[in-house]
Amino acid sequence: MLKFPEFALTCGLALLIAAPVEAAGDPEKGAVVFKKCAACHQVGDGAKNRIGPHLNELIGRTAGGLDGFKYSKAMQDAGAGGMVWDTETLDAYLESPRTAVKGTRMAFPGLKDADDRADAIAYLAEYSKQASAPAETKTAAAPAESPAPSTTVETAPGTAANQPIPTHGVLHLGRMATPDEVAAWDIDVRPDGVGLPAGKGTVSQGEVLFTERCASCHGDFGEGAGRWPVLAGGRDTLKNDRPEKTIGSYWPYLSTVYDYVRRAMPYGDARSLNDNEVYAITAYMLYLNDVVTDEAFELSRANFSDVRLPNEANFTDDTRKQEAHYAVPAEPCMRDCKADVTITSRARVLNVTPDGGNDDAATKVD
Repeated sequence: MLKFPEFALTCGLALLIAAPVEAAGDPEKGAVVFKKCAACHQVGDGAKNRIGPHLNELIGRTAGGLDGFKYSKAMQDAGAGGMVWDTETLDAYLESPRTAVKGTRMAFPGLKDADDRADAIAYLAEYSKQASAPAETKTAAAPAESPAPSTTVETAPGTAANQPIPTHGVLHLGRMATPDEVAAWDIDVRPDGVGLPAGKGTVSQGEVLFTERCASCHGDFGEGAGRWPVLAGGRDTLKNDRPEKTIGSYWPYLSTVYDYVRRAMPYGDARSLNDNEVYAITAYMLYLNDVVTDEAFELSRANFSDVRLPNEANFTDDTRKQEAHYAVPAEPCMRDCKADVTITSRARVLNVTPDGGNDDAATKVD
């Protein structure tokens, strides 16, 4: 497995444009669209490779051809096959990366709106010398003669203007959620397994999915790419100055892993995994953290609650309600609560005060 994801684009924009091109989008709007890509790509003065390659001088560039960046084999093969970035190839790639380059590790699902793609291409074209004249904007020509504006407002049946004024609640806003809407949000999973859907997945299946959908950010082995979170390792580091809080070293319950992956991952494409795929990825993360050691291990609702993470015993129930100041219901004291105030420690002693170069002055702050 490669440890350096190709990758041109967890954020969705990547490699780009080609030979003399005249972009038909709006560069200013494209700058806004590009924010979806900025976590992985840089463009402009001082741009550097990050999780994806920098996007300067991309018109006419061969796919997978930027020196100094480690691309996936799929992207290198695309370039070897003659793929060059121009408005056509870029538009197709941005619409559906995994369709345009099969095997790419791009986790971003794509820009489905054609105008967004055109705007993004126009924005990126401004950072390539091969781009031709300034980009045209998508402005339709005005008709030769415009009819005088009508002063009559027509309302279609069923629109808000025809609806009865609501009277429920204090502000008369909203409506009751439907059962289907509630079910779509009610997907949390408890540590005892309540809330788990039916399904199953093996470590081996999870490895394939993790490589395709997760490794561009988290590394092939959960080691983290760039500054993205580390998911594996970190055992016996919790007492260190900089502990590595991973699934194997810190997390208490497997249900948290399943719930988070199901609800929020992959980044930029949340809720795209089906239940079997979430089980498989969760099983693979157990394998990466040596919680299970058999590649044939299958995780399912039936055995889910049997799995225990190493740090579970170090989490305890919240007992704050049992403390003395909660015993008698009363308003909390907010001022003049003690007659005398004693300083028990100083920030400087705790090494959290920035060094100002004047220790005498630093001791006089109180």
